[in-house]
Amino acid sequence: MDEKREKWEVLDSEYVVRRPWLVARRDTVKLPTGVVYPEYYVLEYPDWVNVIAITRDGRFVMVEQYRHGLGDVYTELCAGCIEPGEEPVEAARRELAEETGYTGGEWELLTVISGNPSTTNNLTHCFIALGVEKTEAQHLDKTEDIAVKLLSRDEVLGMLERDEMKQALMAAPLWKFFAQNR
Repeated sequence: MDEKREKWEVLDSEYVVRRPWLVARRDTVKLPTGVVYPEYYVLEYPDWVNVIAITRDGRFVMVEQYRHGLGDVYTELCAGCIEPGEEPVEAARRELAEETGYTGGEWELLTVISGNPSTTNNLTHCFIALGVEKTEAQHLDKTEDIAVKLLSRDEVLGMLERDEMKQALMAAPLWKFFAQNR
């Protein structure tokens, strides 16, 4: 029962879609058992970041925005993509400043998680930023429509308990944060 799992062998790989926000790859893989799986699809993304940002007075800095996949507006953590050559913590600081105007504070990496290691190739680096302050205006991309919301600990925990936060890559680090900070 202590048998170690082996990696699959990639026999062939080709890109079926290459768009700015969607890259899909079809691999032909050979399992350790010898079985060949001719069409295994992987979605390629850059690594992402998200931030549990908390002000000096204990308010959680959240963002509210429309999410087209589910067709509704959600309150979420500040998040975004890591640019090529950028360190995860610098991407997180940049995204927080751009989306909310909040900067500073003491930063710590909370966890690194995957949305779906079966079919995606990226990781999400989840940070905590304690003691952030509003120092500038939002600097949104032309495709972003984001409102900043300051919520209490109880409001954020209530959202999680009521299953209002649908983005698993945001709910997971928040649950970890609350478990560690009861």
